[in-house]
Amino acid sequence: MKVTLLIPARYGSSRFPGKPLAPINGKPMIQHVYERASLAKGLEAIYVATDDDRIKSAVEAFGGNVVMTSAEAASGTDRIEDAVTQLGLADEDLVINLQGDQPLIDPISIEQVITLFNRHPGEFGMATLGFEITEQEELDDPKHVKMVFDNEFNALYFSRARIPFGRDSNEHPVYKHLGVYAYTREFVRTFAKLPLGRLEDIEKLEQLRAIEHGHNIKVAISAFDSPEVDTPEDIRKCEQRLAVD
Repeated sequence: MKVTLLIPARYGSSRFPGKPLAPINGKPMIQHVYERASLAKGLEAIYVATDDDRIKSAVEAFGGNVVMTSAEAASGTDRIEDAVTQLGLADEDLVINLQGDQPLIDPISIEQVITLFNRHPGEFGMATLGFEITEQEELDDPKHVKMVFDNEFNALYFSRARIPFGRDSNEHPVYKHLGVYAYTREFVRTFAKLPLGRLEDIEKLEQLRAIEHGHNIKVAISAFDSPEVDTPEDIRKCEQRLAVD
């Protein structure tokens, strides 16, 4: 099983145009993501998947690999499907999808989803990461997607609302979703063909499409948070975190 990590990156963003190239301590954000991912064990290759020449040039400038995808890709999964088709991956190969706005990703978290597939070959086609929320303000912030899972760590639901919500008390763990996915190449093809889900459309969460159509998403709980960059203010927070680290 070959393991390839893809970092989808778009230049256009309504809230933060040019986000992948935003400098963090003198390096473009996409370089931080790429370099941290490269520390993970078990990866054969890493590529940035983009349709933008500016991102392509920035990645090649620091020695990274790029696969150019269609500008017509309707979703992140469509971009991944385009990339793995171009790369000619086999059905049994593993694809890691790491969002390009996670410059603080811990490589051990990436290794966790690879381990899930190594320990349970053929039992599921898709996996992802969760993290127990420790910051009170994140609990009711829709930017931080919450998740619940069963006793076997199969995802039950993802929501922008706080779940589970206690009737009598909320003194229980709440987990947020981290933007790292892993799937077999075969499942990427299946996922890309699924129609838009009703719940997916309401919550604007693409991973709900798999659950709505009866596919399991296996969950690993990470010991490391991986905050996403959505605004210029988040850049400053990342720089503060890196200064501490």
